Amino acid sequence: MKRILCVVGLLALANFARAEDFDLIIRHGRVVDGSGSPATFADVAIKDGHIAHVGRIAGTAKTEIDATGLIVAPGFIDVHTHADEVADKSRAENFLRMGVTTVVVGNCGGSALDVGKFFSDVEKNQVSINVATLIGHNTVREKAMGGSFDRAPTTAEAATMKALVDQAMRDGAVGLSTGLIYLPGTFSKTDEIVELAKAVTPYDGIYASHMRHEDTRIYAALDEVFRIAREAQLRAEVSHLKLSGEKSWGQAEKVLAYIETARASGLDLTHDQYAYTASSTTMRQLIPDDVFDGGKKHFLAILADPAEKAKLVARMKQNILGRGRVDYAYAVIASFRHDTSLNGLNILEAAKKQRGSDSLDDQIEVILDLEKNGSASGVFHGMHEEDLQKFMRHPNTMIASDSGIRDFGQAVPHPRGYGNNARVLGRYVRELKVLRLEDAIRKMTSLPANTFRFAQRGELREGNWADVVIFDPEKIGDPATYNDPHHYAVGLPHVLVNGVLVIRDGAHTGAKPGLGLRHAASK
Repeated sequence: MKRILCVVGLLALANFARAEDFDLIIRHGRVVDGSGSPATFADVAIKDGHIAHVGRIAGTAKTEIDATGLIVAPGFIDVHTHADEVADKSRAENFLRMGVTTVVVGNCGGSALDVGKFFSDVEKNQVSINVATLIGHNTVREKAMGGSFDRAPTTAEAATMKALVDQAMRDGAVGLSTGLIYLPGTFSKTDEIVELAKAVTPYDGIYASHMRHEDTRIYAALDEVFRIAREAQLRAEVSHLKLSGEKSWGQAEKVLAYIETARASGLDLTHDQYAYTASSTTMRQLIPDDVFDGGKKHFLAILADPAEKAKLVARMKQNILGRGRVDYAYAVIASFRHDTSLNGLNILEAAKKQRGSDSLDDQIEVILDLEKNGSASGVFHGMHEEDLQKFMRHPNTMIASDSGIRDFGQAVPHPRGYGNNARVLGRYVRELKVLRLEDAIRKMTSLPANTFRFAQRGELREGNWADVVIFDPEKIGDPATYNDPHHYAVGLPHVLVNGVLVIRDGAHTGAKPGLGLRHAASK
């Protein structure tokens, strides 16, 4: 009798131990592991923040999720975001609710100057999402050169810029970004960027560029990216690859062939894309850059001088007409704090509302008034769906939102910040069949992880960090629209970051297990 009791006791202890083997098990799901390989039916076990096993799992765990009928995939990695305020807006819910578990900030030339402090703030405040950062060329240029930008840096200024980039890489930046349509980078020459990029190369960093042109001049802009990658001997990423403006439409295959020729020459090139035919940036981009050399004071001085203002208006007319447009109807005001009643209106509508006329002169007056009164962000409709799909099919195109952290219900921002990844999986995989499911997941997971050197992420394999998204392939979608953007993605009930459920049953749990992903390479 004692022996029987002992055996029962041992079995009970064994079962108890087995119950503690894993923190969480996801059962009965269809696993798309991120590699591009076909989906398989498997369980996924998680322990101590990592994937412990993928396959048939007999044991139990503290928490179990039944993923019957659902896809289990690696958490999505968004390599082009403007979520730089993540330490203060730590829930990052718009990203998580569309399956994004890791973001790269510091894009388009703008970043924290002190990368070490940026990571310290992320860790001190605790965040719900993993975060990496680039060091921004515009940020270091402004620091080194003050308010005078329409010139080459002095020898001392160039040395300061290079030292700032080097320090940022030592502090964990993943590379250098440029935003060559933005101040002050728009005034820089290629030689300047090559030298800064060389400071990134010893750390195995990447060069990510919002190029000078994304219209009919895209080939010259690509040549500059190729030159920087070649001379600095580093990887290069073309940010939000697109063809903007009717005159450039229909050239996607030519652009991709142009990039492939450069790749065949030995350059390591990739590109990212959002799944919408409208872009988003500041309304300032509708105004010639040189009027801001010297800052807002110079701009206001031009507006106060009737002759100089007339010259500016004439240039703006010439610019828009030269691009094959007759008005600014394609430009929609997303957020204008000075007068929120204009949010959601295009420039014609705003001119009619404010000035009683939608003439081209009145439209330009509205644009200048927006900048005069604190600037505004905008949504710009200018791409063609067929080009978008051709770029999306390319194996080296990653899916990236180009979005910041959304304040739910505020202004009329671009819907990509709520729906980008879900839109790809719903519209372009399920409905239009532009991509296979496995290929779409790869573009969101292993491809960005490998490109940006995120170790142990991007694939569901034993030992990797347990960033996981669970979604319904028949329901996933993006209800956010241009006119009504404040809707979270649907069809993604569960999201885990580093093994912790952050989205459970479609709601944020409040958990903040995100990590600062410092680039580990060193000289």
